Amino acid sequence: MNTLLENKRIRLRAMEPEDLEVLYLWENDPRHWTVSQTLIPFSKFTLKQFIKQSTSDLYATRQFRLMIIRRNDGHPLGAIDLFDFDPYHKRGGVGILIHNENDRNKGYASEALQLFKEYCFEHLKLHQLYCHIATDNQASLRLFTRNGFTVIGEKKDWLFNGKGFSGEWMLQCINLST
Repeated sequence: MNTLLENKRIRLRAMEPEDLEVLYLWENDPRHWTVSQTLIPFSKFTLKQFIKQSTSDLYATRQFRLMIIRRNDGHPLGAIDLFDFDPYHKRGGVGILIHNENDRNKGYASEALQLFKEYCFEHLKLHQLYCHIATDNQASLRLFTRNGFTVIGEKKDWLFNGKGFSGEWMLQCINLST
């Protein structure tokens, strides 16, 4: 077992061409558009290019996505992203999705985040990870704070959800071993 990217219940792996249909479903689910800052649907062509580009050089693309796979049946639970990768300042942003509500609150996101942090800190030698969370997204706030992230600030009235504005928390996790 490659303990860097898997544990007893989940495995993090690179995207494959076979992931196109599930990514198409996830990326075009309007329930996620507010947190992903998506304004228009993604085409299959665009997602094919994204999958193809994900095998490119991280230092050129400055981002990558890993699929969160349940090990006992190979079911894709969601994805975890590194974005805004900055190799000079040794930091990057992290975003996570567990798509199916029936798979949430079962520890999968927490396990994926722990594996991802280990990978980013030990393999990529990052000094810090950060994320942005809407102030009304208490589940994500709990997930990140329980996994070593600290709230460092709040942007007031930062996100528009179609009805009104909400704030956005800024969180970071510092790698204390760098």
